[in-house]
Amino acid sequence: MSKHASRISTTVRNIVGLQTLRIGFALGRILRPQNTLHRAVRLFSTPFASSRSRALAAPTHGARESRLDVDGLSIATYAWGDPSRQPYVLFAHGWSSHGTRIAKWIEPLQSSGYAVVAFDQAGHGRSGGQRTTLPDFACHLMAVARHFGPAAAVIGHSLGGAAAAVALARGLQAERAVLIAPAADPLAAMERFSRFVGLGTAFAARMAAFFEARTRVPIEELQAHRNAPLIARPALIVHDLEDREVPWHEGERYARLWNGARLISTRGFGHNRIADHPGVIGDALRFLRGETVGERLVSSPNLPYGMC
Repeated sequence: MSKHASRISTTVRNIVGLQTLRIGFALGRILRPQNTLHRAVRLFSTPFASSRSRALAAPTHGARESRLDVDGLSIATYAWGDPSRQPYVLFAHGWSSHGTRIAKWIEPLQSSGYAVVAFDQAGHGRSGGQRTTLPDFACHLMAVARHFGPAAAVIGHSLGGAAAAVALARGLQAERAVLIAPAADPLAAMERFSRFVGLGTAFAARMAAFFEARTRVPIEELQAHRNAPLIARPALIVHDLEDREVPWHEGERYARLWNGARLISTRGFGHNRIADHPGVIGDALRFLRGETVGERLVSSPNLPYGMC
């Protein structure tokens, strides 16, 4: 089979699989609503299996690898340079990703005098566990930071950006923050998920109530407008206007409500390529040096979530 034919076959299988999933959820919502809720929650909180295979296949670029025990889970960590002697940058990856996703940042950061620390979230890469949530992401980020000590900066992509904001609002020690395509609202994410699998956005409220009961963390406490105003340190938010996974306005919300934050809006990089783009890396390095990059947004009571 040619590569072109193989891609077509894979696309067809994916479309058929998605339609089957949607039909199953649509019927389950009517016939077995509680079981359907549990199934949706499991799917929403389970990273793609490909995360592990990608992490195992990805080179570690000479990282010093170690493992941390966090609440009985084995968390894989990676360090380049010596974070005990150098200022270091802590990286928080996104959903269904892995710590060595930071690969293209390593050389530029080390050339600027930084050590680099990354890790695989629970259920991702080389770490233990099967399922995880945003509170888990923030908890494990804080555990890694406690182990390595105060960071010069934290860089978070996607859900890792949301976790960085939650952790910073709760005491994570980092002098600066760079959030790339950060998710701002877990409820909005559940609504996107519910719509995608054919359950409808109203179903997200039931999922949110389930997660609140299980994690004992109110969804509202995880939203950007609750956390960004509490963080008193410089931040750079980078988000693409054409991001199809996390809308640009979620990054804008962080920049508007975070005192001292600045926003860089890109176009054409999408949700994932933006995290590796040389221009984004260059702007982040300039920001870490204390240079002024991006735009300062001014809050207004007329905008969603008001003023900080």
